[in-house]
Amino acid sequence: MLKAKILFVGPCESGKTVLANFLTESSDITEYNPTQGVRILEFENPHVASNAKGTGCEFELWDCGGDPKFESCWPALMRDSHGVVIVFNADLPSHLKEIEMWYSCFVQQQLLQDTQCLLIAHHKPGSGSDKGSPSLSPPLNKLKLVHSNLEDDPEEIRSEFLKYLKSIINSVSESRDREEMSIIT
Repeated sequence: MLKAKILFVGPCESGKTVLANFLTESSDITEYNPTQGVRILEFENPHVASNAKGTGCEFELWDCGGDPKFESCWPALMRDSHGVVIVFNADLPSHLKEIEMWYSCFVQQQLLQDTQCLLIAHHKPGSGSDKGSPSLSPPLNKLKLVHSNLEDDPEEIRSEFLKYLKSIINSVSESRDREEMSIIT
């Protein structure tokens, strides 16, 4: 069974935990409580298989606290990750600047491909659902950007996240196949 580790990162109060709970069908959290360090959610998704035989996949979603005081833990969190989801509050201009740092630390320094990264512009309840594209500077403007609004259209983000999981599993599977071939030859 294939296992993939995906990090949820981004600025404080961007909605990472609420989204992580929704996408993994975990418990609902009603009040804001900053994540201390990291929270690991393990889940399987029946819609994601690693090959034609339908071999199952397990995922670890690492919901990482956005407070810079946890920066010393980041290298340990990043170890052996297969994908990074950067979540930001689309209604806070300061988050647009901050996500550049998250991208640099968690994607570029890890030498991950841009296809292994997903940007989620999260719209909190009552914020209005402005789906206009935020002005992202390079290289962020090359990343897949999806909007999430759990009030107005929860299934859209679920569907986009499923596509992302499938692409991560394909990447993990291809990497494992290459590794196996290198051992054989």
